[in-house]
Amino acid sequence: MSLERPSTLDFPPDAEGMEMVYCRPETLTDVPFHYCPGCGHSVVHRVLMEVVEELGIQDKIIGVAPVGCSVFAYNYMNIDMQEAAHGRASAVATGIKRVLPDRYVFSYQGDGDLAAIGTAETIHTVNRGENILMVFINNGIYGMTGGQMAPTSLIGQVTTTSPYGRDVKSVGHPIKIADLLIQLPGAYYVTRQAVHDPNAVRKLKKAFLKSFQYQKEGKGTCFVEVVSNCPSGWKMTPVESIKYLEEQMFPSYPLGDLKKPASLGEAEPRRDGV
Repeated sequence: MSLERPSTLDFPPDAEGMEMVYCRPETLTDVPFHYCPGCGHSVVHRVLMEVVEELGIQDKIIGVAPVGCSVFAYNYMNIDMQEAAHGRASAVATGIKRVLPDRYVFSYQGDGDLAAIGTAETIHTVNRGENILMVFINNGIYGMTGGQMAPTSLIGQVTTTSPYGRDVKSVGHPIKIADLLIQLPGAYYVTRQAVHDPNAVRKLKKAFLKSFQYQKEGKGTCFVEVVSNCPSGWKMTPVESIKYLEEQMFPSYPLGDLKKPASLGEAEPRRDGV
C-alpha cells in the first residue's frame, strides 16, 4: 500500500503565489475512475476517503467490495481492500472485524448486491449488531449488468427487464431496506443521504464521520444509504438524472437520519429488540 502523495498534485511551475484550495486525498490512488459521467460512485469514493484521511486511519481500515459497479474500488481507494462474492460483503466484513477487532471495517455495496442477492447477509449482519459500517449505494437499478430492474426500482420505472414499467402486481413494491433495518436491535445508526449537490455531500461526510466514531466506541452496525443516480442505466444525461433523483427518487426514499443515538441525557437505542 503506497502512502506517497501522487506527483500529479504538485503545483505547476507557473503557480507561484497561488493558494491550494483542493487536492486529491492521499487515500485515493492516482487512477482515473471508470464510472460513467455523472455517476455518484466517484463522489462517494472521494468523500469516504477524505474522512479516512482526516481521521488518520489509512493504515487501520479495511474495505470490502463485492460484485457490481464498485467491483474495482480497490483500484481507487489507497487502503487495504478485500473482494467478496456477490452479495456477501457484509459477511466478509464481519469475519474481518471479528479477527481484527482493532481495525475499522466497512462494506461498500450497490442495491442489486446488498438488497437482492445479499438480503439475508444484510439483515443478519445488522441484527447481530456487527461493529462495522455498511455503505449502500441505491440508484434503483442494476448498473453494471445492463440496467435491469432492482429491488429498489420505483413503481412504474422502465428498465431493460421492466420495459412497461415496474408492476406491483407481478413483482411487488420497491424494498426500502433502510426502513427495514431500523427495526433491528443491532442497528445503531441508520441514515439516508445523497451526493447530488454540495450541501448533500457535506451531510454525507458528517454521516461517515459519525459512523467511524460509533465504530470506534463499539456501538454496533452503522448503515449509510446513498441515494444516487445512474445516467447510463436510466438512459438520461447527468443533468436529467439529477432532476429524476429530486422529483422521483427522493419522494420514495426521503433523505435524513432514520435511526440515531438519542440526544444527550436520553437513553440510547435498545439492543434487546424492545
